[in-house]
Amino acid sequence: MLSVTDALDDAGLEFESDSLRVIGRIGSTVVRRTGWWSGAVHDLLAHLEATGFAESVRFLGLDSQGNEILTYIEGVSGLHAWRQVVPEEGLREYARLIRRYHDAVAGYVPPDDAEWMTEPHPLRAGEIITHGDVGPWNTVWRDGRAVGLLDWDLAGPRPALYDVAYALEYSAPFRSDEDAMRDLGYPEPPDRGRRIRVFAEAYGLDGVDGLYEAVLAEQEATRRYTAALAARGLQPHREWIDNGFLDAQDARIRWTREHRELFP
Repeated sequence: MLSVTDALDDAGLEFESDSLRVIGRIGSTVVRRTGWWSGAVHDLLAHLEATGFAESVRFLGLDSQGNEILTYIEGVSGLHAWRQVVPEEGLREYARLIRRYHDAVAGYVPPDDAEWMTEPHPLRAGEIITHGDVGPWNTVWRDGRAVGLLDWDLAGPRPALYDVAYALEYSAPFRSDEDAMRDLGYPEPPDRGRRIRVFAEAYGLDGVDGLYEAVLAEQEATRRYTAALAARGLQPHREWIDNGFLDAQDARIRWTREHRELFP
């Protein structure tokens, strides 16, 4: 099989060097580096394909250097996707996408030897294989519709509420008014209570009890696993720690604790 390095060189494309980022895109495919968790993720993606979940990338195989080859989902993603969840209809689309994934994965039981990046335990009662990194930047949008989920490296066994809390942290958002308007595209201070209720209804929750606490727990978990992965030398986590991630995450957690009154 042709080395992806050679193919990218032939195409005049450059590599990105850190282990969790895209190496390059060739036509309708994306090439990414792999790790100890990749086999488990590939099995999950095969299940999603078999069940007809259209919004996940497809695993196409490995190149001669062990890099994974995935399908490319056309649309708006990354930093540009943050603004898609600002309007309430976009927020509903976001919640429905996550619910579609949770429904598709509900019956999935991973192999006994599955190794996940941050959750080194078998699937427990009350858990599913969550996406684990379902922020707005990992969604793909076309014409106002949420049509894709990217970057499955952090998938692992957790309660479904973990993904809900992760999404709410960034879409309520659990950020100051200044940050929301300056960086996230909000035209005015967000009504966080209403946004949480809109998301919860669109996802299919019966109410919003416990969601604030779930977000706080998710923020603390993110701090723990990022520090643990950095300690193993994994990039970009090591670079994040070196650049002040822990202080920044502590500040986010502190903001959440100090603004309990903003949330239902």
